[in-house]
Amino acid sequence: MSDRKWIYRPPSEGRTSRQAHADLPDGCYERELGKNGFFGPSTQMMHTHPPTGWTSWEGPLRPRAFDLTQLPVQGASPWDAASVLLNAAVQMRYWRCTASMDHLVRNGDGDELLFVHDGQAELFCDYGHLSVVSGDYVVLPRGTMWRIECAAPITLLLIEATGSSYQLPGKGLVGEQAIFDPAMFDLPAIDDAFCRQRALVGDWRVRIKRRNQLSTVLYPFNPLDAEGWHGTLHPVRINVRDLRPLMSHRYHLPPSAHTTFVADRFVVCTFVPRPFETDPGALKVPFFHNNDDYDEVIFYHAGDFFSRDGIHPGMVTLHPCGFTHGPHPKALSRMFHQTKPGTDEYAVMIDTRDALDIGELAMQVERADYHQSWRMPAPGAP
Repeated sequence: MSDRKWIYRPPSEGRTSRQAHADLPDGCYERELGKNGFFGPSTQMMHTHPPTGWTSWEGPLRPRAFDLTQLPVQGASPWDAASVLLNAAVQMRYWRCTASMDHLVRNGDGDELLFVHDGQAELFCDYGHLSVVSGDYVVLPRGTMWRIECAAPITLLLIEATGSSYQLPGKGLVGEQAIFDPAMFDLPAIDDAFCRQRALVGDWRVRIKRRNQLSTVLYPFNPLDAEGWHGTLHPVRINVRDLRPLMSHRYHLPPSAHTTFVADRFVVCTFVPRPFETDPGALKVPFFHNNDDYDEVIFYHAGDFFSRDGIHPGMVTLHPCGFTHGPHPKALSRMFHQTKPGTDEYAVMIDTRDALDIGELAMQVERADYHQSWRMPAPGAP
């Protein structure tokens, strides 16, 4: 085994539990302080009050929430969709495509990850044809030409790995088939649908994005005219409903256990329905933690988001580096006892090693009071 470490025992002080995220001392709330997200050394601190029990907040650093469903329709091309969150390593766009594309696009800045939030469409690219539906991830290597045809509007979250490539996380002890078997990936096919579109005649435009600037190349024929291909570089598709999450009935696993794709300086994780922990002493909600090395983003796709209040599908939250966060007060009341057997949520999480900037249009659809949603109700309040 290449992934191993020396046997050690961490020190402890005062009242604490010997097992993280379980068997907390009476009246205590756990807060995790960690390095390198959930991948590095950590300490579990015990508190007598919820670490998010603030009463006011001043300054630019605060939890943020944006209702992307309120963004205006932004054109017939993914390059018309404004960035929601971005830094030098990643760029997130939210695109509602209302009609079939009459041109091709190519990203020269990095691999593109499409997440289909709503609707269905036919995707055509250099490699062939893929049908895509709600819940699909599609990884498009940098430089892939593509377009979509849709009979009704389709909504996509576009996550660009700027200057890098998407890869799979190492799965260590649980093996390569954990979470999903790579055999579950679907590949584009040179099928009847692709051959029909290959026969389309006339001029074709290709809009190429490089360094966030657009160039247009005109062809007197359809560039998606491949007769065949073979190799190890190609798009892949997998649906969130095909993921089989890691679970522990005695221990609440950190989000890193749900990593789906990795790129330079950020990771993409997926939350899907799973049973709650059944051990009486195990936490059954996310534990409070400091995000001291990563900005944490969650896009809410579908279901009941059990650790958050006032969140609906199509919203995105940003918890920037530098403060403690965790479950909302209503979820905290079910810290050890849940009223149903499992979670019912689908969400995409992006953890970035570098601070994220907020796009101008996203600022216009911000839920400004989101940071106040952790305020505990006054004593005696219903």
